[in-house]
Amino acid sequence: MNILVLNCGSSSVKYKLIETKENKTLAEGGVEKIGLPDAFIKLKFEAGSKKQIDLDITDHIGAIKAILDVLTNDEYGCIKSFDEIQAVGHRVVHGGEKFSKSVLITDEVKAMIKECYGIAPLHNPVNMQGIEAIDAILPDVPQVAVFDTAFHQTMEPSAYMYALPEKYYTDDHVRRYGFHGTSHRFVSRRVCEMLGVKYEDQKIICCHVGNGGSITAIKDGKSIDTSMGLTPTEGLMMGTRSGDIDAGAILFLMEKYGYTAKEMINIINKQSGVLGATGLSSDMREVVDAAEHGNKKARQALDMYELRILKYIGAYAAELNGVDIIAFTGGVGENQTCTRKAVCDRLGYLGVKIDDKVNDETWRGKEGIISTPDSKVKVVVVMTDEECMIARDTEAIVEGREL
Repeated sequence: MNILVLNCGSSSVKYKLIETKENKTLAEGGVEKIGLPDAFIKLKFEAGSKKQIDLDITDHIGAIKAILDVLTNDEYGCIKSFDEIQAVGHRVVHGGEKFSKSVLITDEVKAMIKECYGIAPLHNPVNMQGIEAIDAILPDVPQVAVFDTAFHQTMEPSAYMYALPEKYYTDDHVRRYGFHGTSHRFVSRRVCEMLGVKYEDQKIICCHVGNGGSITAIKDGKSIDTSMGLTPTEGLMMGTRSGDIDAGAILFLMEKYGYTAKEMINIINKQSGVLGATGLSSDMREVVDAAEHGNKKARQALDMYELRILKYIGAYAAELNGVDIIAFTGGVGENQTCTRKAVCDRLGYLGVKIDDKVNDETWRGKEGIISTPDSKVKVVVVMTDEECMIARDTEAIVEGREL
């Protein structure tokens, strides 16, 4: 089955066309700067080369039409007609408490996604634009919604409730939802395949660490706790997000400087994290390089970043009452060998031992076990593939199989 996977952002649409029988990527790329005069579509080819085509794209319908035109293009395309697309899978960021798994998109599902606009105003509306664009262009093709939050719906109230007056939960649905669920689900299953162990019998701490980052505790195949909260701002220190911060500090700054809620949201989401701590960059590669060349702010930011990861692993090891596997994924988790070492070297109390040589060699598209044979905990680097997970779910739902 050929499945088109779409990930719609506010001004972009990423896509991947996957042939599920062989799990083969037929095409991938993305449209960027939708609605701006310098909008373009970027194509990625199998050999690793890329091509950029400038386009006049004013909205998401135009962006998706451009993607479909490229897929059927005589020079760059991989299919002859739209009829070769059997289904479309959409990444939808927030499913609230309404969705605990991926679903076939119906009018009822669309209405429920819209009901989550209040808790995901930056994401769900543009995800819906992608769904409506496919409705307009490929009205007979089945569509499936795969939610970032769904995997974490197995958490107990003790893990997802905030210590606020209950009315804010009952009336306003304020609670921890967690994100990156599709990645955590893929990686936790993949790591068990790599190790040849039964997924349902493992205690796993999955570290999706990158420009955005979250850590999830997984027991017997279910998420029992995760670091992100009502929004993706909670938890780890990220590229531009603050992560955990005293709510009183936010109120103090708002009162002192007269910031509006919108201005404060911008500060903690786009001006903080690694960028804020260094004043240099949100790109961890640049931060590591600066730290190695003696930049004290970069060194301090790197220490802060690694300490947050360490603290969550420690907390989740306690919550799980032990851990069998620690998996690293995401841009930093897959490639930043120094951060993996810095974290793992302080997990000796869990019996963690890593092979420094193997760790140093495991990056740039490589995955594998970086712990030593006598390590009590397996430490594994896994390449995440959310699009593959979305395609798998889409195929199963369209074919009427249980997830």
